Amino acid sequence: MQEETIEVKNLRVNYKSFGSGKPFLILHGWQSNSDRWITIAEALEGKFKVIVPDLPGFGKSQEPPEAWSLDNYVDWVLEFTSKIPELQKEFYLMGHSFGGALAAKFTIKYIQRIQRLFLVSASCIRKNTGAKKMLYRIAKVVKVFSFIPYYPLFRKAIYKFIIRKSDYLRQDGVMQETYLKVILDDLSYKLGFIKVPTILIWGSKDTFTPIDHAEFIHKKISHSKLLVIPDAEHALNIKVPEILSQKILDNV
Repeated sequence: MQEETIEVKNLRVNYKSFGSGKPFLILHGWQSNSDRWITIAEALEGKFKVIVPDLPGFGKSQEPPEAWSLDNYVDWVLEFTSKIPELQKEFYLMGHSFGGALAAKFTIKYIQRIQRLFLVSASCIRKNTGAKKMLYRIAKVVKVFSFIPYYPLFRKAIYKFIIRKSDYLRQDGVMQETYLKVILDDLSYKLGFIKVPTILIWGSKDTFTPIDHAEFIHKKISHSKLLVIPDAEHALNIKVPEILSQKILDNV
């Protein structure tokens, strides 16, 4: 394994690379980082040149200077791949969760760059956009009260009892605003534009991106194959890395 730092979009970016062979780019999920994909990368390095960056705002990479949307991350991936020699031509692309949405949208925009796409528990579908928009509005309103004493406790109580289930509170500063922008981007009606061979890998007990999301994506992408890992949940790279690695190797 090699670990390096480069500048992309005026941000200091950390990434890891493994092995040699066909280039294989892995995009991690929200609140994750490249460290959590080492086991997978090491399993693939005998056949691929595996590259795993810490996306901006995560791991050892710098945060964006302002809130980013999913499109901003797509632009970042485009520049990142232009600076890594192995990724300047066609490559394999895999994304997990938020990274899956990013991988899907990148493929839609730059389909000629992708040889094969792997979507692992990908957060491509944001069906409950009404609730997401409500979260965005509540966040804006709550921020108005930032001057009051005990504001952090007030904010925590609002999200605990009103929103209940959200990654918003686990972020700070610009990444909170980034989260709010990212969750508004629904790819449901764009997935049909993905025309490269696509492998969908899902856990049957995933509650973050339920299996019906996988089935919907499978129907939308004409050249797709759905692989379901029984009794597995969302974090396949952490809970069942050997099974996930084998599923990838069996379908390259």
